[in-house]
Amino acid sequence: MKRIPVLTSALLLVGFFVTSVCAHAPDFVSLAKKMKPSVVNISTSKKVVSQDMSRWQGRGGQDLFEEFFRHFAPDMQPRKRMETSLGSGFIISDDGFILTNEHVVNGADEVVVKLSDGRTFDAKVRGADEKLDLALLKIETGGKLPVAELGDSENVQVGEWVMAIGNPFGLEQTVTAGIVSAKGRVIGAGPYDDFIQTDASINPGNSGGPLFNVRGEVVGINTAIIKGGQGIGFALPINAARTTVEQLKETGEVVRGWLGVSIQLISEELAKSFGLDRARGALVAEVMAGSPAEAAAIQRGDIILKFNGRDVDEMNDLPRLVASTRVGTSVSVVLFRSGRELTVRVEVGRLAADEGAPQGISEAEDRLGLTLRPLTPELQDRYGLSAEAGVVISGIDPDGPSAAANLQVGDLIIDINGHPVKGIKLLRKMVRGYDAGTIVRLLVQRGESSLYTTVKIK
Repeated sequence: MKRIPVLTSALLLVGFFVTSVCAHAPDFVSLAKKMKPSVVNISTSKKVVSQDMSRWQGRGGQDLFEEFFRHFAPDMQPRKRMETSLGSGFIISDDGFILTNEHVVNGADEVVVKLSDGRTFDAKVRGADEKLDLALLKIETGGKLPVAELGDSENVQVGEWVMAIGNPFGLEQTVTAGIVSAKGRVIGAGPYDDFIQTDASINPGNSGGPLFNVRGEVVGINTAIIKGGQGIGFALPINAARTTVEQLKETGEVVRGWLGVSIQLISEELAKSFGLDRARGALVAEVMAGSPAEAAAIQRGDIILKFNGRDVDEMNDLPRLVASTRVGTSVSVVLFRSGRELTVRVEVGRLAADEGAPQGISEAEDRLGLTLRPLTPELQDRYGLSAEAGVVISGIDPDGPSAAANLQVGDLIIDINGHPVKGIKLLRKMVRGYDAGTIVRLLVQRGESSLYTTVKIK
């Protein structure tokens, strides 16, 4: 067999790699030429007082300082200035509807849209959705505009090429490219977090701009970055925006579905305590009175596994599924209760616009790492507790077994492993009955809400 010199072999491998990458890389030149005309730059301005006096509001919404200066020192009134900001957006209909982030236009007195051909137009905010961070703008141009085609973000795959176009730092029509780094990211931006993560360069000013796939379809709306991070940007999946956009276009507001439950994450320990095969679904910590969930006989301690035919793999899946369901729709909900699955029907509702001296430490309290007090009317008032029975947590040992159990002073323990806690004596008796190392499930009330957690008895 003929031997190839090592250097020659290495060069051949490098050449093969470069050829392979080039053969599969998208034609970003053609893609950019095609898509740039549908992307717009957005500049906003609003009048602000030179000092933050907004908290000093008088009758009729007048600023008390302005009122004072107007009457007693007219030459010394606080000065106002114009505050400007920049963002991006994209045209979704040829008659001038433009999609961007809500935070781009929030509080703006004036919104100006600049097209790729240099023309500028005053824009009106037709509607906004703060929870999803979306805003719909409208401009009147007297002619048809190039439109960005919306894709299907459900089919986006980790590792596929994407391209962003926007206005980073005021640098108009900037094109960057990268790949999809992850899907389903929860970053604490709102109740319906479900972001596409990308390493396509995204910076301040890119907000509201489109994230395109290689077919030139919008699969995401560039929304957030991690401060100081490199190659970490987040885009709202376009599928999450579709229903919202239609509602904003028709009525200027958004109506979301409502189930009426408080839910929490299921840990492996909680899943085991309920007899579930693995940590999945959304654990119902509370059912609201008069809610669709109550009407469907959903109970505290149920684990929601499916909603309207869709799997609830994680707790955060459920709010998105419920919110996107049309109000009045009857849907099936698969629950896990008492070791088995059952299905109930729920008619989805409409989400409203806004929804003494410490005791000595007993053996049982030491095994939990908690200081406990009997429930009294005084403690009910202090911590806003509505339950009539239970035991109040007045202290937590930072080195004890409850330190990592998401408990707080003022929480009311009302249930241990499904057994009601009617008083401190009963709780102590129950804890004494568990062997060391046993993981118990606690149900606690916190203010008007309730949640489950687990503690390992020492």
